[in-house]
Amino acid sequence: MAANALTGNSISMRPLLSQLNQIPACSLISSSSSVLTSSFGRRNVSFSLRPRSIRLTVSCAAKQETIDKVCAIVKKQLALPDSSPVTGESKFSALGADSLDTVEIVMGLEEEFGISVEEDSAQSITTVQEAADLIEEIIQKK
Repeated sequence: MAANALTGNSISMRPLLSQLNQIPACSLISSSSSVLTSSFGRRNVSFSLRPRSIRLTVSCAAKQETIDKVCAIVKKQLALPDSSPVTGESKFSALGADSLDTVEIVMGLEEEFGISVEEDSAQSITTVQEAADLIEEIIQKK
């Protein structure tokens, strides 16, 4: 009866509540934070509805020193001339990097900063700024 209302990532209480009200000898107590049903004096189903917590993420831009080191590593890995402008906003793809170059850049960053970057994080890096921010985040967690 109520199985359809309880599947998936979220629970829809309206179909469940309307079905429970139609069952003989079933009483329903509900409030804004919980639902409790009982049948013949025994508890069958109990739900506790809690408000979701709000998670805020605060991120600050990486230090200029970190950005400068990342720029130098990117220039070295991509064999760019010193006169080539590389800034925090520079995208690896705009500098001519392919996926293999990006892997080599990440390996160079790991070596320079003494860190280990997870594969998922490494694949999401597209700019010098993102790389510098990730490096500082990893260093802070140490």
